[in-house]
Amino acid sequence: MSRKPDVRVGRIYDQPSADDGRRILVDRLWPRGISKDSAQLDEWLKAAAPSTELRRWYGHDPTKFAEFRRRYLDEMREPERAEALNDLTKAAREGTVTLLTASRDAGHSEAAVLGEEVLARLLGDMLRDRVIWAPG
Repeated sequence: MSRKPDVRVGRIYDQPSADDGRRILVDRLWPRGISKDSAQLDEWLKAAAPSTELRRWYGHDPTKFAEFRRRYLDEMREPERAEALNDLTKAAREGTVTLLTASRDAGHSEAAVLGEEVLARLLGDMLRDRVIWAPG
């Protein structure tokens, strides 16, 4: 990967931008008040969303975000969610990706956690590609 990774997080209610790249909704439930046409999505990846139980426990309370992040990353090891994370990483390798959520605070949402995880994977790949292994 020769270009700088560009993974963005935004709200589905924000006006789409020409530089959003691939727009992917990562919520399990469809956002209220948004038509599928006005969302201008490339994909709705429900499998990337946290479980209903975790979502309800979290309740978008920023004081619980660190624990939500930990629990959510644990859930991401489940096969369906792991595949969704792999799909997001692949999409980000190909170009700009904007992960969208209906959450009022996108910075404390599953989209933010996914964005960090995708970037960590991409940066890890970049570092591995640059390491020169000397015979031992």
